[in-house]
Amino acid sequence: MRYTYRNDLAELARLATDVAAFGEQNGLDAELAHAFNLCLDELFTNIVSYGYTDELPHEIILELTATPGEVTAAIRDDGRPFDPLTEAPVPDLDAPVEERPIGGLGVHFVKTLMTRVAYRREDGWNMLEMTRARPTSGAAAQS
Repeated sequence: MRYTYRNDLAELARLATDVAAFGEQNGLDAELAHAFNLCLDELFTNIVSYGYTDELPHEIILELTATPGEVTAAIRDDGRPFDPLTEAPVPDLDAPVEERPIGGLGVHFVKTLMTRVAYRREDGWNMLEMTRARPTSGAAAQS
């Protein structure tokens, strides 16, 4: 499925609705659907909040695919080049919450919750793809 959103935080509600509907249509268990919703919320918020140097409208494109073995989300934007996998700050998870600098925790969640995450810049677009294995029948979701 392919979805297009405006670079506006008001679109988060529609994004969540679309991810939930995709999950239902493709038989994703609640934990897997929640993991994708959490990660996409974080990535979308970062794109809208930090990705653009102008106030013009931009499109953010999301493609969701599901196979019996895995689910993949590919999100792309035409914001400034930014590889969150290498450029986002690494959070100090051992520091007390009140002493931690802002930034990096959302990307940490994405890396932790997904099986694979990859970034590339192509034709002026940031393209981030994240995949998570589906739990095998009879087994609890793990990752």
